[in-house]
Parts: sequence; structure tokens; C-alpha cells
Amino acid sequence: MEFADVVRRRRMVREYEDRPLPPVVAERVVASALRAPSAGFSQGWAFLMLTDADDRRRFWRHVPARVQATPRIQNAPLVVVPLSHRDAYLERYARPDKGWTDRDEARWPVPYWHLDAAMATLLMLLSAVDEGLGACFFGVAPENLAPLRADFGVPDAYTPIGAVTVGYRAVDLGPQDPSVAARRRPAREVIHRGRFGRHEEET
Repeated sequence: MEFADVVRRRRMVREYEDRPLPPVVAERVVASALRAPSAGFSQGWAFLMLTDADDRRRFWRHVPARVQATPRIQNAPLVVVPLSHRDAYLERYARPDKGWTDRDEARWPVPYWHLDAAMATLLMLLSAVDEGLGACFFGVAPENLAPLRADFGVPDAYTPIGAVTVGYRAVDLGPQDPSVAARRRPAREVIHRGRFGRHEEET
């Protein structure tokens, strides 16, 4: 599939067929995350990959009710929980080649460990489309983080940034809902040219 088609077809898919994924396909989708960029090549991420039916049933206990209420989302044969690892970044940037001599988190303008895990997650979403599959990203509520960690043995140093479901779409999505297209902010509003607030090319 052409990359432009992958980008155009990417949507959050919340209904899946009750149909298993070939293991090699699931592995390709998750492995694509490893190609994401990371600050200082810190690679401060990990991915909890759930394909076993019992593991996936346990996972859904930690998901907000509003997500579980979506018909057939729990049919997804692959669930991935991306995890960010802050300490990998603090340690990497305290090394001599980076010029910092401490692990002060205040040096970071934003938490790049979360950003990099998010970019890796986007690669999985795009790879799912390229495989002819549907995928969806959703958050994990703060009150569910500790139980999720405990249930799956995730160390406290790792933070779940959300979860991704992957599987075969239950229905043909067809053309995008016109109401969704109407809500999409046009490029002329969100692309600022030269300075914030300038949306058009100057002639």
C-alpha cells in the first residue's frame, strides 16, 4: 500500500471480527514500533503484547467502562500496552557525550519518554493499516495504572501511556462520515507560516 493511502485510511477502529491474527502479522505490527525515533536513541520504551485470550480478558478489567461499552472492541485479537521509561532518558543524558552531569528531570521541556512512546505507537497504528487491519488507541485511567501493573508484572519504572487494539474490522468503514470530516480543522487554520497567526502565504 502506498504511504499516502496508509495515512489517509488510518482511523480509530472500535469493532472487530472475532478472528485470530496470524502470529507473524501481529509480530510485524508490534516490531514496527522499534523504528520510531527516540531522543538520544534512548529507546525508553517497552511493549506489553497480549495475544492469549485469557491475558486479554484480564486486560479489559483495567479499561474504562466507556471503552468497554463499544460493541465488539474486545474481539480484537491483539492488544498492545506501550510503556514509557523515564529513567532511560535521564541516564542517557547524564552521560559525557550529552553534556549534562545530573539526572534532573527539570532539564526536559516536555517528557520525551512519553512522546517517543507515542511516536512508536503511531507506527503500530500505521502498520496495522498497511496490513489491511484496523487499530485503535485509547487511554488507561490513572486509577487503573497500579492494578494493571500488578496484574501483568509491569515494573513501577514503566508508565503505560495507553493501549492499542489491532484486528480485522467488523464492518467496512466505507467513506468517512461527513460529520467527522466537517469537524476536522482545515490546514489553513492550524498551519502557521513564519509566525503564529499567519495562515496564508504572503505575496
